[in-house]
Amino acid sequence: MFKGFAPFWVYSLLLVGLFSCKKFTEISPLSSLAESTAFTDPAKIELVANGMYEQAAVGSYAGGGGRGYPFGAASIEQAEMRGEDMVNLATFYAITYQSTQNATSANNVNHWEQLYALINQANVLITGVTGAVSSGIITSDVGNAYEAEGRFIRALSHHELLIHFCKPYAEGKGGQLGVPYREVAVNSPAAVNEGLALGRGTVAEDYAKILEDLDYAEANLPEKQTNGVARPTKGAAIALKTRIKLHMGDWAGVIAEGTKLGTGVTSGAFSSPIGGYKLESDPAVPFASFANNSESIFSIANSASSNGGVNGALPAMLGPSDQGARGLVATSPNLYNASFWVTGDKRRSELQVLNTNDGLYYTYKYRDYTTRTDWAPIIRYAEVLLNVAEAYSRTGNTAQALRLLNAVRDRSVPDANKFTTAPANLTLAILQERRIEFAAEGRRWPDIHRLALDPNYGLGGGAGIPAKLNPTQISNSSYNVETRPYITPGRAAIAYSDYRFLWPIPTSEISSNPTLADQQNPGY
Repeated sequence: MFKGFAPFWVYSLLLVGLFSCKKFTEISPLSSLAESTAFTDPAKIELVANGMYEQAAVGSYAGGGGRGYPFGAASIEQAEMRGEDMVNLATFYAITYQSTQNATSANNVNHWEQLYALINQANVLITGVTGAVSSGIITSDVGNAYEAEGRFIRALSHHELLIHFCKPYAEGKGGQLGVPYREVAVNSPAAVNEGLALGRGTVAEDYAKILEDLDYAEANLPEKQTNGVARPTKGAAIALKTRIKLHMGDWAGVIAEGTKLGTGVTSGAFSSPIGGYKLESDPAVPFASFANNSESIFSIANSASSNGGVNGALPAMLGPSDQGARGLVATSPNLYNASFWVTGDKRRSELQVLNTNDGLYYTYKYRDYTTRTDWAPIIRYAEVLLNVAEAYSRTGNTAQALRLLNAVRDRSVPDANKFTTAPANLTLAILQERRIEFAAEGRRWPDIHRLALDPNYGLGGGAGIPAKLNPTQISNSSYNVETRPYITPGRAAIAYSDYRFLWPIPTSEISSNPTLADQQNPGY
């Protein structure tokens, strides 16, 4: 480790982090793979790429075994615990749930460090394949495709950092402090110095770079991958752009990107001419068959031999204890009973499960409690449709917004509850639909974050972090779709202006990086 260098770079400094990818990919790598040899033949380059996905799925925790940082499970778990639609029942997520984090709290520290470790692996891949093309080891088309994968992961990772450590784009059109957008592989003393000199820039600058990376990914990724949805495709890059532009409030941009994926048709079922994406007829199918369904666009793969483990895999952390999971996080009765979640909705009957040990309801989206092979869903076609529905609604095209909303909603609700005309507040109905459709998929905090300053759809009273239930407030009788009781949260909302809305840059970074030492978030 170079003197004075931030610890997160250690994970992929001179080696490309492939020591454990055999478990993840079932490919036998070399026992160690230095960058001087990693890009000398096509098979080794594929190992480098697989190592990047291993880092995305499992990461590391306190220098040891992974706990699903950053995308194996942690991005979903953390984003749900920052919201109010799931209830933390134990100490494991207490800091995140209660917003009592500081610059040394494990969850936010590891999220920052492991995201930047992943970004560096993406940069190592990008730099290496560029050299391999120049040396004639791989063709330019193959090299461009690998670079596009690296850029996709780099864009996804930087956006994950933005929604936790920075103010939303809506504040000053992105004029607030962003995160360092790392585009250089840190693999030499000179690169270390360059990395240390890079400041936070602005949120707007980060979004511009994210879109630049995704434009490149769209242009150079294939429509299909032999690894299925475990590797990004052209459609995945476009889908992610609908999300990014939604966070920017660029409604026309959301519509334009979504149109590429088939959201502009005005009759018949929605399907994408790129990638062949379409909604499954049953909302449970994408979770019963993570690797083989028409709706998933990009997911992070896990396997029995490589996953976040009992302390980091989605089924272990979010599942009920009577089926072998830890029973740490229950669905909030206030979501379960919400008036907008109608009686007879399949997403309640098929994707919620009663824990007979405590009488509470838990998500049933991740259900392999024994070997923990459930994949982490990053983006589905349902999200693309709802992203575009919101953009159409906000720009006045009520008819198309309603078609897109109904496409997602109608497969789950009884006929009597289907919308035949637009609700009085269509945008609100779309936002409520997101809470149901993406429950336990980590989309709640990103929505809270992007809507924080929205005068019509942000949390009321200037709240930035919603009021939440304490675990002692709920029991089996709290869940009742006939009487639909509402429980007044015992944990007060936290104002958007409160410093706790943002996570702090970790002490491990601040103490080693003189540039960021002067750019810590206020209050920490």
